[in-house]
Amino acid sequence: MDVLIKNAHIINAEGPHHGQRRDILVQDGKIVSIGKAIDAENVLRLEGEHLNVSAGWMDMGVQTGDPGFEHRESLESVGAAAAAGGFTAIACQPNTNPALHAKSEVLYILQNTRSQLVNFYPVGAISEDCAGKEITEMIDMHTAGALAFSDGQKPLQHDGLMLRALQYVKAFDGLVINQPLDLEIGGGGQVHEGEASTALGLRGIPAIAEELMVQRDLQLLEYADSRLHLSNLSTAGAVQMVREAKQKGLRVTASVSVMNLAFDDTAVNTFDAAYKLMPPLRGREDLEALKEGVLDGTIDAISANHIPLEEELKKKEFSYAEFGATGLEVLYAVCKTHLDGWLTDALIVQLIAANPRKVFGLPVPLIGEGQPAELTVFSPAQEWVYSRDKVRSRSFNSPFLGEKLIGKPLAVINNGQVYY
Repeated sequence: MDVLIKNAHIINAEGPHHGQRRDILVQDGKIVSIGKAIDAENVLRLEGEHLNVSAGWMDMGVQTGDPGFEHRESLESVGAAAAAGGFTAIACQPNTNPALHAKSEVLYILQNTRSQLVNFYPVGAISEDCAGKEITEMIDMHTAGALAFSDGQKPLQHDGLMLRALQYVKAFDGLVINQPLDLEIGGGGQVHEGEASTALGLRGIPAIAEELMVQRDLQLLEYADSRLHLSNLSTAGAVQMVREAKQKGLRVTASVSVMNLAFDDTAVNTFDAAYKLMPPLRGREDLEALKEGVLDGTIDAISANHIPLEEELKKKEFSYAEFGATGLEVLYAVCKTHLDGWLTDALIVQLIAANPRKVFGLPVPLIGEGQPAELTVFSPAQEWVYSRDKVRSRSFNSPFLGEKLIGKPLAVINNGQVYY
C-alpha cells in the first residue's frame, strides 16, 4: 500500500530532514519524495494537527510465546502487538519451550516471521535450556542469525559461565545481555525491600541483590574486554556503577523498563498483582536515579519489558501471582502520560528507535528520499482508552486496561506493508 504522510514533524537525528515539517510519499516500500504540498492519488493519507514521524521503533527484549507457549503469545500476535505499539523491530527473548538455545530454534523464529511487517531478531540463549549450567554453541547461533546472547528472564548466576560467555562472543564481537539479580539474595522476594514491603508484610527483593550482580558483571567485563548489556536496571546503585564503568571506557550499555521509570513501589500498596513485575518497582530515590541516568546517557534505551501471561497466573493472591506485564502496545503512551514533564519526543525516539539498534550494531533507518520506508507515525496529543477490544496481544496482563492514556502510534510502515 502506498502512503502519503502530510505535514509531519520528522524526528530522525541521523537523517537530513531532522526537525523539519514535511510531507512524505511512500511507494512500493520506499520513500520516493519528501517536501511540501506533495499530492498523490490512490494512496492512504495520514494527516492530523499533531503528527510526528520517526524511524521505526525497536524493543530490546520481548518475550514471545512461540515455541511452546503459543497460548500466551504467538509470533503473529506479538507482531500485531508490536505494530500496534509503533514498533517495526523486536529482539526476542530466549525463554521459550524449547529455549532458543541452538541454531534450529534461531532459524525457526527467522523463517516463521519473514512475511511479517515487524522484523524479528532472535536472542540466543547463553546456557542450554536457559538453565545456567552448560554453555551453548553461540558461534553456530550467531552464524544462523542470533542478534545477541542472554538467558533472558533468568539472570545468569554462575560466575564462570558468565566469564566464558563474555570471552566466547569476542570471536565475532558479539554482545552478552544479562538482567542482573542475585537469586541467593533476592530469590523468593515479592516486591522491593523497603517501607512498602514492610507495610504489606511481603518478603522484599533488596537493591543489593541487583547491585552485587551488576558489580560482578562489570568486573568480568573488564577482565574479558568484551561487550555487555545490562537490561532493565532498577536501582540507584546499579545506575551509578554503570555510569562509572562507562567513564572508565568499558563497553557496557544499559536499559530500563518503562514501568520502573513511571512508578515506584507505592503502586503495589493495594496488592494489585498487575504491578508485580521483575525487576520490581523500586523506591522513589531509585526512580529519580533512573531518570537521571536516562537524561545523562548512562541508560541507553527504554524497554517495554513485555511479558505475556494468561490471566489465571495473575488473578491470584499477590504472593502467588506471577511476575510480569505486557507493554509493547502502551510503551509510548506510558511515556507521554506519566513522563511527559521531562521525556521529550526527540529523546523518546532516541531511546526506543536509534539507541537499541546502535547497541546491537544495527543500522538506524534513515528518513530520506530513496531510502526503504521503516517508519512510525505517531501523535503525542491523542487521547485514547486501552480497552480489551484494542489489545492485539493474546494476553491481558496489563495494569492499563480501561485507562485513558495520552499519546498514540497511528501507523507503522515496513517491509512494504502498512499497519494503520
